[in-house]
Amino acid sequence: MATIEALKADITTLTVDAIVNAANESLLGGGGVDGAIHDAAGPELVQECKTVAPCPTGEARITKAYNLPAKFVIHTVGPVWRGGNHHEDELLASCYRHSLSLALRYPIQSVAFPAISTGAFGFPLERAATIAADETERFLRTEGRPEKVYFVCFDPRTFDAYANAVQALEER
Repeated sequence: MATIEALKADITTLTVDAIVNAANESLLGGGGVDGAIHDAAGPELVQECKTVAPCPTGEARITKAYNLPAKFVIHTVGPVWRGGNHHEDELLASCYRHSLSLALRYPIQSVAFPAISTGAFGFPLERAATIAADETERFLRTEGRPEKVYFVCFDPRTFDAYANAVQALEER
């Protein structure tokens, strides 16, 4: 049975099959989790990203993980928050759906997501956490795998939001 869990950790240190990168459309690195993943993976990641870029908002691409403990990096581009009237919710849900769909096509049983779009892209944290949990649960109910999905949170406030969203799933 597939499980969903919130963790407080550094996503670049996790030994999972795939980590998800909250990327920009160029896939060539940036700030926040994107920069941390690129730094930890090494320069080969940028070279491979050039072969699969660009990645439109809401879609996903997959690469090797190079120097990371994970096997793969799934890059997805979350929406920039523009007030909620520009399909931001649907685009964020699409990030999770596309990322998990890619995982089905590779030997991936465990996936770790960061808090997509909640940093520099300004997506409201609790709203993003609820969308992440709901979309992931819907996907796992239909597909049955990957076996483990983690929402990896770097700070206590983000962890609380994602842990609450996962708890809400369990209470249904």
